[in-house]
Amino acid sequence: MTMRYILFNKPYDVLSQFTDEGTGHSTLKQFIDVPNVYAAGRLDRDSEGLLLLTDDGGLIKRLTDPKHHIEKTYYVLVEGDPTPEKLEKLSKGVQIKDHFTSPAQVRLIPEPNLPVRTKPVTPHGPTAWLEIKLKEGKKRQIRHMTATVGLFTLRIFRVAIGNIEIGNLEVGKWRELKDAELQTLRR
Repeated sequence: MTMRYILFNKPYDVLSQFTDEGTGHSTLKQFIDVPNVYAAGRLDRDSEGLLLLTDDGGLIKRLTDPKHHIEKTYYVLVEGDPTPEKLEKLSKGVQIKDHFTSPAQVRLIPEPNLPVRTKPVTPHGPTAWLEIKLKEGKKRQIRHMTATVGLFTLRIFRVAIGNIEIGNLEVGKWRELKDAELQTLRR
């Protein structure tokens, strides 16, 4: 049996699973009609962008286990002033409840060319875009990290997992991974 490896551009307000468990939210089922594939990691309902799906349990474990240190890259719109001190704190790691986050790469970036979101972002103050690269992925980690330093996260869009990039894949669309992409994930 051939394994399936899918790259999906997850829209805003869609659960990273195939059942809504009675919540009434959109799920992957509305977009992907491939049996027996599962998300290798998650994106919150209100986060967007690259999601990998597969029926290869070994690859799912490798992608989701923090000990493998597979870097995930996000473009994050924050409200507030991301001073050099705040960016340094985020880079070194911050305390979130009983967990201290691993060091991350964080930098200010110009506004990226992202698809328009179905629900527009409405800031109440100055905003800035950050690129955040993490090697761990706790629940709502980026939102908690930015809040810890006094920045409010308005939008999160994952653009890469390892060397796999979302590129110009349209929102709500998916494609099979190319052989070369799959090889980089397995390394």
